[in-house]
Amino acid sequence: MATDIVIAQTTIDSEPAARELARGAIESRLAACAHVDAPITAVYRWQGAVETATEWRVSYKTTRDRLPALSTWVDQHHGYDVPEWIVLAVDGGSDAYASWIAAETTPAATTPAPRIP
Repeated sequence: MATDIVIAQTTIDSEPAARELARGAIESRLAACAHVDAPITAVYRWQGAVETATEWRVSYKTTRDRLPALSTWVDQHHGYDVPEWIVLAVDGGSDAYASWIAAETTPAATTPAPRIP
C-alpha cells in the first residue's frame, strides 16, 4: 500500500498563501495532509538573472491516483508563472498511514437529490 503514496511539493512567497494552498487541497480531498514549512531561502535563475527570495514550502501527502487532480488544482490556485512542482515517491512506510491517506483522499460520495413525485 505504501508505494501508492507520494509527496508532492510546491513553494510560494508568503505564509498566508502557503496556508491557503495547503487548506484548499485538504478541503478538496486532493491530499490527506499538507505541511507548511518554516520560511526558506531560495536562490534561482529567473529570466536571465540570479534571484534570492524567501519562500514557504508546502508538502502534500496524497495517492498516485489523486496526483493529477492535485497538480491541476495547485496550478490553478498558485500565484507563480511557473510554480515548483516536484513529486517524491514513497518507498515504504506504515500500511496504516498509507491506508489513512487513501481514505482521506477518496472523493466524498455525493448524495443523490431526492426524487420529486
